[in-house]
Amino acid sequence: MSMPYEKYEETFHNRLQWTNNCELFLTALNSLKSLDGTKISLHLMKITSCLERSLGDVYLMIAKDCPFLLRDLLASQELAKIFSQTVMDVLRVFLGSPLSLNLRNILWHGFVSPYEIPPKYCSMLLLLTAGLGQLLQSWLTNTEMVLVHRPYFVFSNLQEMTDFPDLSEKVLSVAKSLIEKSKFVLAHMVPFWIEAITAFRQGRYGDCAIFLLPQLETGLRLAFTTVNGCPERMLTAESNSLYTTFDEILAKLLNDESSNRLPGTLGEPVMEFLWDMLSHQEGPRVRDHLSHGEIQLCQFPKQIACELLGFSIVLLHKHLEQDSFHTEDIAELQPIFDAVESYQSRYHTIALVQTQVLKCCESLQNWDLLPIPSLGHPNETKELQDNVDPTLSFHSEIEQIISLLHLQENACFTHEDFSCWLQTDKWLVSIKELCRKNISTLYCSRLVLEAVGVLHKVSTQCYQVSANVLCTSQIRYEQWQNKTLRSRQRQNYQRLLCSIRSLSTALHLILTIVIVNLNNIHSICEKAHLEYQKYLKYLKSILQYTENMSTCTSPEKNRWDEAIQMTSRIMFKIKTFYENNKAM
Repeated sequence: MSMPYEKYEETFHNRLQWTNNCELFLTALNSLKSLDGTKISLHLMKITSCLERSLGDVYLMIAKDCPFLLRDLLASQELAKIFSQTVMDVLRVFLGSPLSLNLRNILWHGFVSPYEIPPKYCSMLLLLTAGLGQLLQSWLTNTEMVLVHRPYFVFSNLQEMTDFPDLSEKVLSVAKSLIEKSKFVLAHMVPFWIEAITAFRQGRYGDCAIFLLPQLETGLRLAFTTVNGCPERMLTAESNSLYTTFDEILAKLLNDESSNRLPGTLGEPVMEFLWDMLSHQEGPRVRDHLSHGEIQLCQFPKQIACELLGFSIVLLHKHLEQDSFHTEDIAELQPIFDAVESYQSRYHTIALVQTQVLKCCESLQNWDLLPIPSLGHPNETKELQDNVDPTLSFHSEIEQIISLLHLQENACFTHEDFSCWLQTDKWLVSIKELCRKNISTLYCSRLVLEAVGVLHKVSTQCYQVSANVLCTSQIRYEQWQNKTLRSRQRQNYQRLLCSIRSLSTALHLILTIVIVNLNNIHSICEKAHLEYQKYLKYLKSILQYTENMSTCTSPEKNRWDEAIQMTSRIMFKIKTFYENNKAM
C-alpha cells in the first residue's frame, strides 16, 4: 500500500496477465488505500471470482471437465502439479473449504458486513495472484504450453427483458429512503445497498449486481427464517454446519419435509422472478455466472441491473412497517410494483415452449412469401399439375383430429373448415392468444416437467423443419433462375413445391396440438400411471416424427416424398390416439 500506483503497475502488470483481467487487480490498490470497507469487499468478490475462472483455465491445460466447486478445484492434483501443493494449501486457507477463511463464499452469500474483512486479506490475495502468475510463467516456459482462456458468458435475448421500467433519479432517491426504513435490510449492511445505487447511477451495472445479489440473499434468508420459525438457520457461515442459501430459500420443502412458507408470503410472481433470474438453466443465472467469474463486468447489461434493482426495491417496500412511507413516494414506485405483480416466468420450460411456438409461427408465415419459379416449358407445367396436392391424403384426418381435440369449446377456435382455417390469419391470432395464457410454473411435478420437456423439443424441431424449407426453397429458386440446377435437382425442387402446402398444414396442426396440450398440462397429474405412460408415448411419437422431418427436409437430404409419407402416418397415429382417449 506504500507503493505509488505507477511503481505497483510496473512491478505487477506482467505477473497478473494470466488472470485475463489485469486491470481488476491493478485498480484494487486504490480501494485498499481508501480503507473503504465496501470497496474492498467489492474488489474481494471480483478477485475471488476471477481467480476461480483463471485457475479453471489453467486446470484445463492438462485435464478435462473443470470442477464446478471452487474447493474441489483448489484441492485438485492438476493445479498442485503446476503451482506446488504448498502454494495451493495457502490458497485454500483463504478461498477453500468452510474450514478455512472461505472468503469467496462468505462474501458472495452475504454473511459479512463492509468492515468485517480486514484489508490485509485483500493485499494477501493480490500478492498470491502475482506469485501464481510468476510460477505459471515458469511452468509454461518449461513445458512450452500456452494458456488459453475460455470465452466469457454473454447474456442473450435481452430484448425480451422489457417488464421493468427504467429507474429514474426520483425512484433511486426513494429507494435510498427505503433502505433506511425497511426490515429487509440488516443495519450493518446498509452501506452495501447504498453503494449498489451509486454504482447504478454511475453506469457500473456489473458492480451494482455484485452488491445487490448477496444482500438479496441475506434479506431473503431473514424472511425465510422468520416465516418458517427457524431463527437458527440465520446463522453465520459456520465451519461445522451448512448455511442457508438461495437453494434452500427457494425450495418447496424444508429439510424436515414440511412446506416452505416463504413462497406464500412473497407471492408466486416474486418467486417466479427469483427462479428465472437465479435458477432456471435457460435463464441468466446471474449470481452463478458472476460469482464464478464468467462475465466481463464492463459489458454487464443495464437491463439485468435494472431488473435486479427494481425487484429489490419491491422487496424493500414489502418489508416496511405500515404507514412509514409517504404516499407520493409510493406512487413513484407504482410502475415497478405493477411489473413485479404481473410478472410471468420467461425461462421455465413452459414459458420456453410458448416462446418457441410463437417463433415457429412467425417462421411459417414466411412460407407464403417464398418465390415460385416461372415454368416456361409446357412439360414442366404439366408435371407440376399432375402432382396432385398430397394434402388430400390426410385432409380428413386433420378435420377429425381438431374435432377430437375439442377445440370447438375454445372461443379461439370457431371456424368450420379447420384444415383451411389452419392456413389463415385467424389461426395465428388464436395461437398467440393461447401462448399469452398464464400457466403456473412454480414447483411443477416431475410428470409435468417430463411432458413439457417433450413439447419443447417438438416445437424446437418444428422450427428447424420450417427453417430447412425456407433455406432450401430460397437456394433452389436462385439456382432455378440461374439455370444451374441439374435434372435430378430440378425434379427434387418440383417435389418440394408440391409438398409445401401439405407440410405447412401439418406443422400448423402440430403446433396447435403442442399449445393446446401445454395449456392443459397440469391435468396430467390426475392421470393413472398407465394412462400417463400412454400419453407420454404419444407425445414422443410426435417428437420422433418432427426429428425425422428435420432430417428429411435438411438441405443435405431433400426427401420430400418421404416427408409426405411420414406426415400421413403421424396424422393417422394422432387421430387414433384421440379416438381412444377422448378425454384428452
